[in-house]
Amino acid sequence: MAHFQRRGFRWNTNSFILLLIFFVVGLFLHYGGKTQPVVKFWTDVKSIFTTERPKDNPYKAPEPAQVPDAPDASEPDNVATDTRPERKVPTSPAEVPSAKATDAEALELARIANQRDFFLPATTPSDQLVRRTGYTLKYFEKYEQAAWVAQVLTAQQIQGKEARENVFLNDPEVKSGSAVTADYTRSGYDRGHLAPAADFKNSSQAMKESFYMSNVSPQDPAFNRGVWSELEKLVRAWAYKYDKIYVVTGPVLKPGLQEIGRLNRVAVPEQFYKVVLYVNPPYVKGIAFLMKNEGSDLPLHKFVVSIDEVERLTGIDFFPRLPDDIERRVEARSNPREWYRLQ
Repeated sequence: MAHFQRRGFRWNTNSFILLLIFFVVGLFLHYGGKTQPVVKFWTDVKSIFTTERPKDNPYKAPEPAQVPDAPDASEPDNVATDTRPERKVPTSPAEVPSAKATDAEALELARIANQRDFFLPATTPSDQLVRRTGYTLKYFEKYEQAAWVAQVLTAQQIQGKEARENVFLNDPEVKSGSAVTADYTRSGYDRGHLAPAADFKNSSQAMKESFYMSNVSPQDPAFNRGVWSELEKLVRAWAYKYDKIYVVTGPVLKPGLQEIGRLNRVAVPEQFYKVVLYVNPPYVKGIAFLMKNEGSDLPLHKFVVSIDEVERLTGIDFFPRLPDDIERRVEARSNPREWYRLQ
């Protein structure tokens, strides 16, 4: 009886060792040129056995765990941080304690909130206004910067992918001539945005226009890159949460301020303000921040003031198109609890 020998590949110890050697050599070739190869290898291994968890929403407002009660009353000299939203935080009227309008006021609010200039401060015929894609400003020639920059800030605007170019431009729309980039060079001050570039990520045109020098004011680097940047992120968080808010930003301008500039005399503000209004009839609320032009480690709610206080300091009449009674109630309040929710 004939016997047939079974031929083919058989696993044995030598084959396994040879395969292991090839595997180790392959790992070495793949990870050998990488920075921290062991860490990279371990990270890849963990990613195989773990599922990715949803990241925290970076547009969640950086609100403190508790907010104390407040009484009701192209050069790297501008650095700003950007974040990208991941999910929408739903908001219901119950989350918005505020000055509640009567039925008649709510109808009036709904009507005027859709008007083109609803959010602008009071103006006069002699004011020099510049209208851009994402904002409108009043230029103050005496101080070579805007007295205020007003914008409607929406969740859609801040969710694009347009990148900062950091190319500052002289503003051809300022009839008297805006400050120029050279006025800030080696001055020790940042070219600080009033309407932040990161507010316009959905439009290349709006992003470009945010770098016009009419939208810039001299800011201390520690202020611009620190607490002011944090405030800008907080306001974007509110826009993301509430879908639409109205924002007016500007310097506190007055005689006797320090000046910089090679070609123009640009005043250096000692303080900056940012005023925010939320309108969703019948619910309305407002808040204002007033900050010194210097670095600070204080939490943002420490800078909360009433809109009335900013009006007294600047002489600007904010949101004059609101019904008179609503305007009085909203602008007299300075309670951060209406915006900072307790955790």
